[in-house]
Amino acid sequence: MLTKRIIPCIDVDLDEDGNPAVYTGVNFEDLQYTGDPVEMAKAYNAAGADEFVFLDITASAEGRETMLDTVSAVADECFIPLTVGGGIRTKADIKETLRAGADKVSINTAALDRPELIGEGAAAFGSQCIVISVDARRRYDEAGEHYAEIDGESCWFECTVKGGREGTGVDVVSWAREAETRGAGELFVNSIDTDGTKDGYDIPLTKAVCDNVSTPVIASSGCGGPEDMYEVFTEANADAGLAASIFHFGEYSIQETKQYLDDHGLAIRL
Repeated sequence: MLTKRIIPCIDVDLDEDGNPAVYTGVNFEDLQYTGDPVEMAKAYNAAGADEFVFLDITASAEGRETMLDTVSAVADECFIPLTVGGGIRTKADIKETLRAGADKVSINTAALDRPELIGEGAAAFGSQCIVISVDARRRYDEAGEHYAEIDGESCWFECTVKGGREGTGVDVVSWAREAETRGAGELFVNSIDTDGTKDGYDIPLTKAVCDNVSTPVIASSGCGGPEDMYEVFTEANADAGLAASIFHFGEYSIQETKQYLDDHGLAIRL
């Protein structure tokens, strides 16, 4: 049995002085300063995280490049697999991000704009390097095919871009299948509806993706504690659980979370 992975994530933006800083918010909004990205990477590496995710949360929306100097500094302190996302638009961007120390790149907007980028990246650097990120939101209208029910209402899930700021009309499950076919090595599923709420992962969303692909799926958004990770692993069959707030603010440690999951019968690297 493959072990389930526990992955802390930092959302990085530039502060008022132009310096990289970690922020935490709710539903992709109301961001609050949380800490220094390099120091946080160092702490999570020492804490026993299985992997680490660095997301430059405004690079795509602002049309700027990823903070590669900061990525390099983070990589120097992080001796576990490092995924970097935000502002990656081309094969050259993938190459530069990997050269800066990333083990994987997370791509959202650019892959939706030009799906061929997935295959180009996989062919050049290996599928294991290419993570396709999906920022999903619930839609209760008739514009898509309804395949989930939440609180008694049927809905579908739409891919968004630019940090959840713009809808695309693209169905998440269909896009996940296409990304897998084109060579994605992993899928990173974020829920705008549960982001930062600590009310639990979006189980219908995560399960819908996991049921339709064989590619590993990282569940993200909404984790309020180890029991939420247990739920997304057992009910949605996610391969990894990503969390931010519960770890950033010391509500739970990585080891406490792993011990809870191990105690409840899941395969975990302690």
